[in-house]
Amino acid sequence: MVKTKNKEVSADGDKKSFFLTALKGSLYALSVCLIGILIFAFVLRFVAVGDNLIRPINQVIKTISILIGTFVALKKSKDMGLISGIIIGLMFTIISFLAFSILDGNFDFEITLLNDCLFGSIVGGICGIIAVNLTKK
Repeated sequence: MVKTKNKEVSADGDKKSFFLTALKGSLYALSVCLIGILIFAFVLRFVAVGDNLIRPINQVIKTISILIGTFVALKKSKDMGLISGIIIGLMFTIISFLAFSILDGNFDFEITLLNDCLFGSIVGGICGIIAVNLTKK
């Protein structure tokens, strides 16, 4: 049990708070990603885009989603940006895999899932560092 100003916080409270912050960021990122994918799908109905551009555009949508989710989750945080960002990026990747697999009706565990987890963790870590350092001011 740790005493702070007018409060006592247990280690479990810190763990729950950290988990809820990461979950909040991941769900915000998922929401942004779903909206981005829907907009992209709408654009694809009217504009011919080559198959070689779809994967990079999806990665950009994921990156923007993780960025927004990390900034929303860590707006009040002043430390642990790297770790928090990595967790948010990883949680987002797993949750989005589950959500899109449910929508597709097909759960394919391939090497691309591991690549996406690595990509989400790296992007989340970078965004976490940026988010924490921007909110310090």
